[in-house]
Amino acid sequence: MKKIAAILLFFVFSTLALASVQAEDYRLRPGDVLAIDVWGHDEFQQKAAAAGASAGFTIRPDGKISFPLVGEIQAAGLTPAALTSLISAGLSLYLKDPQVTVNIVKFHTVRVYVLGEVARPGMYELEKQHNLLDAIGAAGGYTKEAAKRNVFVIHKDKINEPAKANLLDLLTKGDMSQNCALQEGDVVYLTCNGRIDFGRDIMPWLTIGYYVTYIKKN
Repeated sequence: MKKIAAILLFFVFSTLALASVQAEDYRLRPGDVLAIDVWGHDEFQQKAAAAGASAGFTIRPDGKISFPLVGEIQAAGLTPAALTSLISAGLSLYLKDPQVTVNIVKFHTVRVYVLGEVARPGMYELEKQHNLLDAIGAAGGYTKEAAKRNVFVIHKDKINEPAKANLLDLLTKGDMSQNCALQEGDVVYLTCNGRIDFGRDIMPWLTIGYYVTYIKKN
């Protein structure tokens, strides 16, 4: 019981520590939605383009946003603070001492599959850092049968070369190198025996995902 409690505490404190770093160092990416306010100038605020959408400036796939008076801005790759300075500098040509704030109202999402020995196997959309812990947490955590030393990570561009992550080292030793980053379409698979049958365990989910994407696009 004490060991489980220690693992949970480590996970909580690690998550809090990462969150504090990410808040300052997070680099904007395409798909992030930003609330950009200029004090005293509500006309610059961006309203939601459609019902259910988030109000704000969405960073386009090319990494840019278009802001009134300033024009096209390369936002992807900047921190919110850096983007704030850039917009302020552009507006200062037209406004006296503009007071600008930039906040992220919605992070871009990445769709991944979390399968096998987890509470709720399925497809999940992850925000922000998109890593192994995020994926397993979204699926409700691992089961007691999970082989935590051999977690398979299958990247969509390397389907025939499954990588392995040691979740036990990540949780008990703080080995953050095991908290691998995930990309759109990646699969996280926890087995009970450390083995994987790709055709039986993985392909059915990828096939379903393909048809769901196809239907949405058409």
